[in-house]
Amino acid sequence: MSRPKIALIGTGGTISSMGRGPFDIADYGTLGKVMSATELLAFWPQVAEVAEVIAIPYRAVPSTALGPQEWLELVRLCDETVAKHPDIDGIVITHGTATLEETAYFLSLTVKVEVPVVVVGAQRPSTGLSSDAGMNLANACRVAGDKRARGLGALVLLNDEIHAAREVTKTSTSRMQTFRSPDFGCLGHVDADAIAWYRRPLRKAGRETEFDVRGLESLPRVDIVYSYAGADGAAVQAFVAAGAQGLVSAGFAPSFVSPAMGETMIAAMKAGTPIAASTRAGSGRMFYTTRMREAGFVNADNLNPQKARVLLMLGLTVTRKLDELNRIFAEY
Repeated sequence: MSRPKIALIGTGGTISSMGRGPFDIADYGTLGKVMSATELLAFWPQVAEVAEVIAIPYRAVPSTALGPQEWLELVRLCDETVAKHPDIDGIVITHGTATLEETAYFLSLTVKVEVPVVVVGAQRPSTGLSSDAGMNLANACRVAGDKRARGLGALVLLNDEIHAAREVTKTSTSRMQTFRSPDFGCLGHVDADAIAWYRRPLRKAGRETEFDVRGLESLPRVDIVYSYAGADGAAVQAFVAAGAQGLVSAGFAPSFVSPAMGETMIAAMKAGTPIAASTRAGSGRMFYTTRMREAGFVNADNLNPQKARVLLMLGLTVTRKLDELNRIFAEY
C-alpha cells in the first residue's frame, strides 16, 4: 500500500520541544530548544513508515505566542503549500496545546484547500520518557492522508482520538487524555490496524463557510469577559475603551451574569458593541431566554468562550447585525 504524501507545517509547542532529560516533562520550556518541522521529522524518523512527509518552514514557538496574526499567516501558508505541492494528500500542523483548539477552529472556518488539515500536539516533549509526540505525529499524518477526512473542517489529533475542531477543548493541564469533545465525543480512533470513523460533524466548515480572510491583514478585536460572584462592569468598560469591536460573555451556566455586569453589558450593546453569550461551564448550550434575547445578546450556542471569540471575530468581518450574527452562530 502506498504511503500518503503529507505537508508538515511546524509552529512549535511541546511536541517540538526538547528537555534536559527523560524526566524533564515540566520545565523544558526554560531550555528554549524547540525543533523546526525538519528537525522534528529527523527526531522521529519512524513517521516515514506511514507517510512521505514534506517539511514546510514556518516557526518554532510556544503556542502562547500564537494568535490572530499567525492564524491569518497559516491560512495563507496552507494555500501556498497546496499550490506548490498539488500532489499532497493532506496537511499536518504541529502546535502547542495551550491555544491549539483556537487555532484549529479558526482554520476549520477559514481554510479553503480541499485536502484535510490536521492539527496535532503533545502533552510531553519529544525527549520525555513515554512521550506522546512521536505517535501523535505519525497518527496525524495517517489521518491527513485518509480521504474520509476530507470535508470535515480542521481536525485535532491527540491520544489516538480524532476530534472536530469546533467541539474539542483542553480539559486537563497534564494528562494525556486532555483533549475532549464534552458534548458529543470524538469522531473516531486511530488504531494500530486501521483508522476507525464513527460520525461526521454537521456544522459548516472549510470551503462551505462564508469567511474569506485571505486578503485580510488583521481581525476585529474581540475580548472575553469572565463572570464571577460579585463581578461589576469594569472589565466590560476596559475592553471597550481598549478598542474591542465585540465581546464574549463567559457567564454563569446556563449563560447569566451578575446584575452589575449585565447592566454594563446592555449599555455596551446599545452603544454598538455586539456581545456573544457563552458560559464558563465547559459544556452545554447557553439558554437563549426571553431576557437574553430582549437584552440583545448573540446566542453562542454550545461554543465555549474561546471558540465563541473566534467565531465572533470572523462574524464581524461580514456583519454587525444581531440577526445575522445569530444565524452565523447557528450555522457554524
